[in-house]
Amino acid sequence: MLEARVKQAVVLKKLLDAIKELVSDGNLDCTEEGISLQAMDNSHIALVALKLEASEFDEYRCDRNMPLGVNLASLTKILKCAKDTDVVTLKASDDADALNLIFESPKEDRVGEYEMKLMDIDQEHLGIPDTQYDATVSMSSAEFARICRDLAVLGESVKIECSKEGVTFSADGEVGKGSVLLRQNAGQDRSRVKDEDEVDEDEKLDIKPKTKREARRDPDEDDEDGQRSDVDVKPDIEGEDELQDEEEQEEGEERPKKRKAGGKKDKANKRAKKEDVEEPGVSIILERQVSLTFSLKYLTNFAKSAPLAREVTLHMSNDVPLLVQFEFEQGTLQFFLAPKIADE
Repeated sequence: MLEARVKQAVVLKKLLDAIKELVSDGNLDCTEEGISLQAMDNSHIALVALKLEASEFDEYRCDRNMPLGVNLASLTKILKCAKDTDVVTLKASDDADALNLIFESPKEDRVGEYEMKLMDIDQEHLGIPDTQYDATVSMSSAEFARICRDLAVLGESVKIECSKEGVTFSADGEVGKGSVLLRQNAGQDRSRVKDEDEVDEDEKLDIKPKTKREARRDPDEDDEDGQRSDVDVKPDIEGEDELQDEEEQEEGEERPKKRKAGGKKDKANKRAKKEDVEEPGVSIILERQVSLTFSLKYLTNFAKSAPLAREVTLHMSNDVPLLVQFEFEQGTLQFFLAPKIADE
């Protein structure tokens, strides 16, 4: 029996969006270590390898190894019935012909139960050999998706070159040609320095203006010689009332100024938080120079996995399929793509 509980349905939705256009049908191989999927596209140019670790599920139970043949398009349609924050439970009994999906809201006030028929798919499991790659590039997945999308406007192929200068993506087609060079960096440290104007503004908040009553000398106080002043001070009741009104007016004007200054400080803190969220830098491990050409159609499909992980890793060697790897909280998603052969 299989029972797997996923924290949020959005994880499964993003996974299926990334692979459904490459693979139509596939076997979900369920073992005690987790759930995996391996399948090739119809042209046998790209290979998809998905691994969901058992330890990353909220609950996971698999009594014996069992393949579940599913149609990814149908599974995508059923998952659309769940909200992104719903908890998803996958259930299947031994020798079952259907997969049960249970969607529960976080508050457990709504439960949806669905059943999808399984398929009998005769599919061989390919062994992926361990390869020592000549070049390994780690970069922002959002930047990778942006480059693939932009260069796809120019042509159908992209040439990826790794050298000491960095990694270059270039395309040359009927519309024109273009290239993007990414140099290695460890990410920028954008520590925010407080402006002098803001410091002055904060210091002004701590300074309380001296009121007229405090500036006014008490007639009972002694003078510098220690003697009491002989000048008689007549109390002016009307003057004191006017002075009190002026003080209240000054205090009323001071309070909104403090609130306004505090609002500026809150906005500055929000800007600082946005600056702290940075895209991963470009990291290159180069054993030897590599130059390969790939289909932009497939790379654009691979880049749809960008919402799963902030970083993507490209592994390349001459005359060896490209490995595009996304590591996310639930597991690992890998794409293998054969390079294009140059016309002689």
